[in-house]
Amino acid sequence: MIFKQVPVGSFQNFAYLIGDESTKKAALVDPAWDVDKLLQLCSDMGLIVALVINTHSHSDHVGGNEAVSRRTGAKVVAYASSPVQKDIPVRDGDTINVGNVSVRVIHTPGHCPDHICLLFDGKLLTGDTLFVGECGRTDLAGGNSGDMHDSLNKLLKLDDKIEVYPGHDYGLKKSSTIGYERQNNYTLKKRTREEFIKFMKEP
Repeated sequence: MIFKQVPVGSFQNFAYLIGDESTKKAALVDPAWDVDKLLQLCSDMGLIVALVINTHSHSDHVGGNEAVSRRTGAKVVAYASSPVQKDIPVRDGDTINVGNVSVRVIHTPGHCPDHICLLFDGKLLTGDTLFVGECGRTDLAGGNSGDMHDSLNKLLKLDDKIEVYPGHDYGLKKSSTIGYERQNNYTLKKRTREEFIKFMKEP
């Protein structure tokens, strides 16, 4: 498997490249910025971009969808209820095949209703649900703190060794693990759903 974390844009975004060495098929996750850079990276590695996968529908994650799809023929994958123009709708528990790499969809609403995380080969792409040392905002349109509480607890059921790769470079490091976040992320402190909703309203 080929995996790359790529800093893009001016909002500390990360895009991700998932590739299969045997079939040379690849997916770009959240290619909102620097499309030329991302496509050149794929070209340099001899990869065919077959899919664009969006963790959620915010413009700083989907802005490059059309350009990538137009230039490569890639099909766009997003959650079934997402307003994103998509070719392949997915739901919680579905599998996305990138060549021979199987990517599991985990629906994690809270930051927005259509948010998904992507789990494959011991790695978890968390978009704007979980950052290193933080969690996503819930005060934007469609945000819901109760849903965020439930989604974070869903992720905490995963093994401590699972590597965490967020949608933005907001933490002290660019990636971590579920175990690290469990021990060090103050937003993951044990709280009831009601306590978490109150916590998220605090300044």
